[in-house]
Amino acid sequence: MTHSIKSYKAAIAFHGHSCPGLALGYRAAEYALQHLRADRSEDEDLVVIVENDACGVDAIQVVAGCSIGKGNLIFQDFGKHAYTFIDRKSNRAIRLVQRPEPVIRRIDPDASALRERVMSGPATPAEQKEFHERQAHVIDTILTMPIDELFIARGVKPEIPVKAKIFTSVQCASCGEMVAEHRARVRNGTFVCIPCAGEYGRGW
Repeated sequence: MTHSIKSYKAAIAFHGHSCPGLALGYRAAEYALQHLRADRSEDEDLVVIVENDACGVDAIQVVAGCSIGKGNLIFQDFGKHAYTFIDRKSNRAIRLVQRPEPVIRRIDPDASALRERVMSGPATPAEQKEFHERQAHVIDTILTMPIDELFIARGVKPEIPVKAKIFTSVQCASCGEMVAEHRARVRNGTFVCIPCAGEYGRGW
């Protein structure tokens, strides 16, 4: 069984503010840990593959204990609000994909016009106050509504990535900075870093 799950307040403290995206990421991680009966990862027992770089990923880091530095947060830039949680111990995995119908629009159908005014600058103080109140209502609703109204969740066959490795560093022959050997390029028989390697292309 899982131990106590980090609070939403902890996610806010890490991210810097509360928003619907953060709340969605929090619910995804909370549900995944409960479903997998997994604990917050202190090492690399839990792995998360995230397919976007939006606010929800910060909540997932806090709740799941996964990070790029530890090697158990894998970012795939697919632009999808989709998250795969893999438990190495149980060899189980679950993928959560946000439902096609935008949740904010379902909770507050008239929010988009007001949000646009607030974000673009011309909103009055009264409109800003109304926006933040309605935003708080959306967040509270996300944090309490059934998970299947937020995400499509399904068990998947875990494709467990290898654990993070430590690679030898080499010196770039061009700028002199050190670069991990597996990220270096070879140019004219010497190691160079990616920025110094330059691009080669033939237009296709």
